[in-house]
Amino acid sequence: MPRNVWILSGIALGVAVGYGVVNPVLPMFATSFGVNEFAAAAVISAFAAMRLLFAPAVSSLTSRLGHRAVLLSGILLVAASSVGVGFAASYPQLIALRAAGGVGSAMFSVSAMTVLLASVDAGRRGRASALFQGGFLVGAVTGPAIGGLFAQISLRAPFFFYAATLAVAAAVALGLQAAPGLVAGPGRRQASGADAPRPFGAVLRDRRYQAALLASLAQGWNTHGARSALIPLFVAAYLVSDAAQAAWWAGIAMSVAAAVQMAAIWPAGWVVDKHGRRLPMVAGAALAAAAMAAMPVSRSLAALTAILAAYALGAAVTGTAPSAAVGDAAGPGGTQAIAVFSRAGDAGAVVGPLVAGFLAARFSYTAAFASGAALWAVSAAVSARPWRQPRPN
Repeated sequence: MPRNVWILSGIALGVAVGYGVVNPVLPMFATSFGVNEFAAAAVISAFAAMRLLFAPAVSSLTSRLGHRAVLLSGILLVAASSVGVGFAASYPQLIALRAAGGVGSAMFSVSAMTVLLASVDAGRRGRASALFQGGFLVGAVTGPAIGGLFAQISLRAPFFFYAATLAVAAAVALGLQAAPGLVAGPGRRQASGADAPRPFGAVLRDRRYQAALLASLAQGWNTHGARSALIPLFVAAYLVSDAAQAAWWAGIAMSVAAAVQMAAIWPAGWVVDKHGRRLPMVAGAALAAAAMAAMPVSRSLAALTAILAAYALGAAVTGTAPSAAVGDAAGPGGTQAIAVFSRAGDAGAVVGPLVAGFLAARFSYTAAFASGAALWAVSAAVSARPWRQPRPN
C-alpha cells in the first residue's frame, strides 16, 4: 500500500479512538446542564446534521486550498471544538461547539477519502478502503473503554483527551504526499486528461455510483443509526429486565460484532479487489438484510450476538466495496462525488434512528428492524444490475 494509505489509516485510528472516548460520555455530560433526554440526543444529532449540511461545500474548499490543507483544518477544528466542549458553561454553548465539530468532521472525512482513493489504482481500492475503515473500527472498539476510565476523573476529561488524539492525528497528516489528479493549491492541478475527475453529472448516471450511494444510505441508516439505537432498547424490552444490565450486555454483543467486522474487513477488501465490486456488494447487502430481519426473532443474548456478528460480516463488505466503486466511477480527485457519497451515509444516520424509533414505539420492533432490512434488500437489488467496471490489476 502507498504511504498515504498507511498515514490516513493512522489518522483514522486517532480520530476514532477519541470519538469513541467521548461518545458514551456525551449524553451524560449534556444532561448535567439540566436538559432532558431529547435535548441530550440533539447534541449528537447536531454533529451529524452539520456533517450532512457542510459536506457539499468541501469540494469548493479543496479546489481553493488543496486536500491536505482542508483535511488538516478539519481535524484541528474538531480538536478546538472538543476543547471548547470541555470548558462549556451552558447547554447552548455545548450544542454550538458540537455543531462546529461536525463541520470539521465533514472537512476531514471527505478530504481523507478523496486522497485515499486517488492514491491507489483500481486493483487496490478495496484493500485501501479496508485499511482506512479498519482504523476507525479499532478506535470504535477501544475508545469506549478508555472513555469510561476518563469519566471516573471527570465528565469533561474525555473531551480534552479527544483533542489530544486529534492533535496527534493532525501531526501524522503532515506526512501526506500529493496524490495524482488532486488539486495541490489554488488553481493548480497536478494531473489532467485521463487522470482528471469525471464530471459529476456523468458520475451520477453511472450505475456503480448509484449502487454505492444506496449502500451508503443503508449503511448509515442501519449500522450507524437504527442498529445502535434499537439494540439496547430491544435487549431491555425482551432479554434483560434490569436497565443497567441490559446496557452492559447490549454493549458486549455490539463489541463482539465490532471485533468480527474488524477481523473481516481486510479479507473483504481483498475479495473486492480480486473479484470486483458488484457481487460483494450484492452478497454483503443481502446478508445485512437477512440479519436485520432476524434480529427481533432472537430470544437469547447468544442468538442476538450471533445475528449481530452475521450483520458485521455483511457490513465489512458494504463498508469497503461501495468506496472502491465510487473511486472507479468518479476517478482521482472526484471530491464532489465523494462528498455526496458521504452525505448519503450521514443522511441515513440522521433519519434512520428517528424512523426506526417511531416504528418501534408505534408498531413493533419487528417493523423497526424490517425497515432497515428492506433498505438493504433494495440496495442488493440495485447493486445486482449489470455495470461496467475496470478489470482488477
